[in-house]
Amino acid sequence: MERRAPIFFNRDLSWLSFNERILDEAAKTDVPLLERINFLAIYSSNLDEFYRVRMPVLSALKKIKKLAEPLNLDVRETEVHKKAKKTILRNQERYGEIMTEHIIPEMKKGHVYLAYNEEIPTPVQPQAESYFYSRILSSLELIRSDQLANFFPENNQLYFLVTLTKKQERELAIVKIPSNEVGRFFTMEHQSTQYVLLIDDIIRHHLADIFGGYSKIKAYSFKVTREAELDLDDEYKGDIAVKIEEQLRKRDYGLATRILYQFNMPKKLLNELIGLFNIPKISTMPGGSYHNLRDFFSFPVDRPSWNNNAQPPLPLTLPKNQSLYETLQNQDLLISPPYQSYDTVLRFFNEAVINDDVQEIYTTIYRVAESSLILKALISAAKNGKKVTVFVELKARFDEGNNLKWAKEMQKAGIKVLFSIPKLKVHAKVTLVKRRGAKENRYLGLFSTGNLNEKTATVYADHVLLTAHEGMCQELERVFNFLSRRRRVVKTTQLNFEHLLVAQFNLAETFIACIDREIKHAKEGLPAEITIKLNNLEEKTMIKKLYEANNAGVKINLIARSICRLIPSVKGMSEHIKVRRIVDRYLEHSRIFIFHNNGDEQMYMGSADWMNRNIHNRIEVCFPVYDKKLRQEIKDVLAFQFNDTESAVYINSDLENVPVNVDSENGVRAQRETYIYFKNKHDKKST
Repeated sequence: MERRAPIFFNRDLSWLSFNERILDEAAKTDVPLLERINFLAIYSSNLDEFYRVRMPVLSALKKIKKLAEPLNLDVRETEVHKKAKKTILRNQERYGEIMTEHIIPEMKKGHVYLAYNEEIPTPVQPQAESYFYSRILSSLELIRSDQLANFFPENNQLYFLVTLTKKQERELAIVKIPSNEVGRFFTMEHQSTQYVLLIDDIIRHHLADIFGGYSKIKAYSFKVTREAELDLDDEYKGDIAVKIEEQLRKRDYGLATRILYQFNMPKKLLNELIGLFNIPKISTMPGGSYHNLRDFFSFPVDRPSWNNNAQPPLPLTLPKNQSLYETLQNQDLLISPPYQSYDTVLRFFNEAVINDDVQEIYTTIYRVAESSLILKALISAAKNGKKVTVFVELKARFDEGNNLKWAKEMQKAGIKVLFSIPKLKVHAKVTLVKRRGAKENRYLGLFSTGNLNEKTATVYADHVLLTAHEGMCQELERVFNFLSRRRRVVKTTQLNFEHLLVAQFNLAETFIACIDREIKHAKEGLPAEITIKLNNLEEKTMIKKLYEANNAGVKINLIARSICRLIPSVKGMSEHIKVRRIVDRYLEHSRIFIFHNNGDEQMYMGSADWMNRNIHNRIEVCFPVYDKKLRQEIKDVLAFQFNDTESAVYINSDLENVPVNVDSENGVRAQRETYIYFKNKHDKKST
């Protein structure tokens, strides 16, 4: 049977092309060196998460390839595992080239010597030896040959597999590299040069001291990555917080999804290793001499020339003698971190602590800072007699432990903490403040495209709307009332929304209706245009609607940072659709949806990507932007992004990142232009 041409990219291969785009930034010579090092760390960290979250799915598909037809699966989907591994291997090789041929030589220009895949430099050996005996050795864990049968490698922990030969006898041992205990790097200065060593090499250098009496010692690095999913039943008995705590303790002992081994490990030794831990061969992946290169996030040396020009967050200027809450009675405010200071968002919570009119505060928590100033403010508000209700999403992957910690602290302070709903994540980023007094302006609302997290707000580009709009805030109260019942959405669940778009209720239907309206206008010969910016575009119904709009003549502008399953530039399907991907200093994180509506423009922002999970399995909130000045501000920022020629690429029909061709002298870098834009606005208000 002849295969039809695909109408969707595979989601995992699309994500891998995004991670490849991150390597592109690491290779750029015009990107400051410290940022290039960070991009390498981001690539490594992303890949670890891919193996923990997505590779188990691909492995399962590969195993059921023979069942693809009776299960109505596209056979091509079962082949993705092989394609993914091929892509990863290619990019790992490129990673090594960028590090050795670009990053390390550039470091040396700044008198920084990173010893990488080489012997410890002679000038450093005495101090490195001292560090080994004084710091590393006390944390070193050795697993001898008679202990190997009962040894279980921890998730993403660094190890050496060591072969020890005495006469004709050979035995194996494992050395745990204690990077979590002593740090990954050792550094010292010698004759104006800063030397940096990975502790892996210091340990390798001293293996003969660790294992005395052997004639031949060889060591090969490896690590095991384990599945990250928590085993949570749909209908469970007991406290979900207790259940998640139990599962977190088990997470690092889950199914092995990858064993990453040093590329020159002999095949026989590799077979011994995977047999030792009962890991399937499908999960093996060759790598370099070093693993966990996400540790370069904490590279111990910096130089002024390695940093980007400072872009200090710009403070919001409020009218004189007015509090933030008083200002919101007269106007909506839009905060766009990291260009604009997140302090205004913190002030929104802090004013609630001392404002006598504030009676109740409601908020959702998905990912918060480890030392969250927002949650500290809520605790203070509760101690000051305010009624505080916080919905904590305990199923926020990799943030479960931090969320549990804060939930307990808040409960101690008297905050009403509501936990997750089975099989329904709450991903909305919203806060409601209720005040006593007149019926009008009783509410204040915070609607965000990103997490309420002051730490990530320094590197994630988002938008936060603060408003006293009565209708929006009343509907937000409806959302919190629903969440407080901790019930899943069923057919009989009815909530009506005129302003907000809430997944499970009206979000998908409204977006489809907006697209249909643009299609109708295009067929009538009226102007028709859709502008969408999001992180991930995956949900098939929404993509098919965009294809339909393309064929009707609707102008479609798309920015999809990460996953994009829509295939652009295909005749008869998407020839008028171009998809841009922007990767730069800040993580583009906002979701924005604009529909021309024959001149009566509608604009929404919010927490929802167009993915199956966001639209069908989560509570998401998208919100309208009614203020014309704020709408124009958002459109101005989007214009920079659609005109970006330096950090943006096009995704072509072969899933390749294609540079935007333009005269380099007249290039546009959206994030740089956005900062200048907001700075000019700030300076104008200040004068």
